[in-house]
Amino acid sequence: MSGPVDRYLELMMRCLTRELFLDQEVRDVDLTDWPGDRRELLDVLRPRGWRLVERTADARTRAVGHDWPPTAETMVGGARLANVTACARRVLDDGVPGDFVETGVWRGGVCILLRAVLAAYGDLDRTVWVADSFQGIPGPDGERYPADEGIDFSGIPALAVSADQVRANFERYGLLDDQVRFLEGWFEETLATAPIDQVALLRLDGDLYQSTMDAMRALYPKVTVGGYVIVDDYLAWDGCRAAIDDYRTTHGIDDEMVEIDWAGVYWRRSR
Repeated sequence: MSGPVDRYLELMMRCLTRELFLDQEVRDVDLTDWPGDRRELLDVLRPRGWRLVERTADARTRAVGHDWPPTAETMVGGARLANVTACARRVLDDGVPGDFVETGVWRGGVCILLRAVLAAYGDLDRTVWVADSFQGIPGPDGERYPADEGIDFSGIPALAVSADQVRANFERYGLLDDQVRFLEGWFEETLATAPIDQVALLRLDGDLYQSTMDAMRALYPKVTVGGYVIVDDYLAWDGCRAAIDDYRTTHGIDDEMVEIDWAGVYWRRSR
């Protein structure tokens, strides 16, 4: 039978994905933006301020991270949440020194979970670093990073979640305190000078080659032996995969890379 720490963290994961509340979750769409083909019906309903409400994803889709949930704090799915939880618990059990860092946080769900792990273990010494532009994903710089050419997510409003909203999400779970620190801005401007001494867990979720490489250059040298590197998009985006492969090759990193699911991978630093 699982203990209280296991139960608490399992509950956190199922809340952060809204898996527990899928029967209540709906997507509420303003009809002024709905491209329906029933023109006569829309002409009647739109002036009255009506909205379109529809059911969201099923449990299987949400579990593997194949949708963008309307209210959940994370979209990464159950397998990747279980992975980051297991890695965080392992470094705590093994006494691996260093903080927890995520680069690219969206609504903050993974960072909230990492702070929950520290709370469950009664760890008062480590910090969870929440690094994001909080303006969405940068436009591609094809000249410096050809792998990003033509991949432009910068105009997607759903990806631009403000730092204040992420703080509010931490507060929702009672986990916003001085062990949570925000790094606001583009990675190339914030990560290299961030006051982070050691990293026990580094999770990258930057999608692009540039974002991934900026994070690796600034933070991988600070990952302690026994610490984990988790890459959310390695199997999903060519640019991200190319950045990781280039960095590992350049620096002679041969630690085994383990697949988590259809998108994520991780490895543990051995030397």
